[in-house]
Amino acid sequence: MKYSQLFGKPKKDAKAYDTKNATYLIKGGFVDQTMSGVYKYLPLGLKVLNKIEQIVRQEMDKISQEMLLSALSPRELWETTNRAEIDVLFKVRGANEASRMQNDSTYILNPTHEDNITPLVQRFAKSYKEFPIALYQIQNKFRNEARAKSGVLRGREFRMKDLYSFHTNLEDLMDYYEIAKQAYVRVFERLGIGDSTVIALASGGDFTENYSHEFQTFCDAGEDTIFFDETENIWYNREVTPAKAPAYKYDTEMKPRKDVFGENIVSVEKLVEFLKIPIETTIKTLIYTSKDQIYAVAVRGDYEVDEGKLKKVTGKKDLQLADAKTIKQITGAEVGYAGILDLPESVEVICDEALSDMVNFEVGANKTNYHTVNANWGRDITKPSQFFDIKVAKDTDLNPKTGKPYQIKKAAEVGNIFPLETKFSKAFNFKYVTDNGKEEFVYMGSYGIGTTRLVGVIAEIMSDDKGLVWPKQVAPYQVHLISLGKKSEESYLKAEELYQNLKSKGIDILWDDREDASAGEKFADADLIGVPTRLVLSKKTLAEQSIELKLRTDNDSKMVKLDQILEFDF
Repeated sequence: MKYSQLFGKPKKDAKAYDTKNATYLIKGGFVDQTMSGVYKYLPLGLKVLNKIEQIVRQEMDKISQEMLLSALSPRELWETTNRAEIDVLFKVRGANEASRMQNDSTYILNPTHEDNITPLVQRFAKSYKEFPIALYQIQNKFRNEARAKSGVLRGREFRMKDLYSFHTNLEDLMDYYEIAKQAYVRVFERLGIGDSTVIALASGGDFTENYSHEFQTFCDAGEDTIFFDETENIWYNREVTPAKAPAYKYDTEMKPRKDVFGENIVSVEKLVEFLKIPIETTIKTLIYTSKDQIYAVAVRGDYEVDEGKLKKVTGKKDLQLADAKTIKQITGAEVGYAGILDLPESVEVICDEALSDMVNFEVGANKTNYHTVNANWGRDITKPSQFFDIKVAKDTDLNPKTGKPYQIKKAAEVGNIFPLETKFSKAFNFKYVTDNGKEEFVYMGSYGIGTTRLVGVIAEIMSDDKGLVWPKQVAPYQVHLISLGKKSEESYLKAEELYQNLKSKGIDILWDDREDASAGEKFADADLIGVPTRLVLSKKTLAEQSIELKLRTDNDSKMVKLDQILEFDF
């Protein structure tokens, strides 16, 4: 490709963003922002994306079959799986009266495809002989992200490879799960980020009692924080990290308990400012319900409840926050004033381990606009016989097994794998016939890789203060040729000859053939675009029958004889 013909040339005067991937991908002419969370992929960016997806496709073809599902689906599928109300769903309807006159139906714009593919496979697979089945696709997805940010790392429209597997039993599912895990390892190694990517344990959600697994790439712009247990050689996502709060020095003597009036003070931040007390002396109480039990769940004021941990402690998958009416019935107070004082016996109290040593603590008074201070275990509240780790881990928390801090890294999730088990097959009543004629539910797995996110992650971690530094396996071009001189000069003519010769050898090459750009401008653009190898032809190099060769990863260049360059391993 000649630079003069390239669409979407670098825009060095484009504004800088808060992430390197947004700044360099836009300045370099790889993407253009349509609106928040939505990007167009220009020719340079699409070449990178295609090369990433080709590597993903090659590894997925070894373990599954490619297909393409619809982007639209009827709402009924999502209602069948009880997911029609999840908070990222987009709906699609005719945009104007004329369109709605033709068809006034409403559809779901799929953010993922478990709800779509399960009934499809159900129609084709009936007997145990037809399993296992593994199907994947690479397709645009749509999610109504509350905060689309960090360039292409988190968008409202993005591309994803999603694979789904179907099995006759849990053992077969978990065998394939390991096969998929190793395929993912190969993908990230081939993309050049294998050394920066680790497998982290994550919540299995409502799907399974087992952990799911995330592939996390160390990245300062990443939205995740992962914790490393050196004794077990295990990485954890924050949401499942076993956490012990660091010791806090509380009073040794109990103070008189009293209720303090504080109208409309319901946030912990406002409460500690109003009471002028440390946040470590406050208790936050949340009311949860399941179909057969009500829970008062208490954590220290500077923590949040981890619902995944809480569901494991209670054994209740249907656990959810109580509504205002239920809270009023249980506590006698409006939302924001619940506490673990004087609750009905039918309410089960679950306390986090950070509460066990508290003295003279603040707790909701179960009276609207009132807060109890200087409450104490034993005197005012029966101390639980057992405390649990039910909090979202903080960076300062300790490993409960060692009592030492974790090694902590910022990371971006580039892939995840879920053992869905029978969550979706039960929703659709998807069963197969066994070899003895019985019917059993199908087991499923789900495996995702964000391919557009990978563009952003590679840009984040493979760049410097001059621009992008693409690994050659995903770079838009293998060679960036620069000629210095006018079209009538020998350096230009020789560059055109070399350009044609390299193309004929199958080398993907970008030739900066501009006459009106200075050498400095051409070099800066080359550094910004980040092609692995730069070649420079000028009057000076031709005098020596040579060409200047510089790798993007190196500081220095070297001279190579022109008659040798065609044999160079790019």
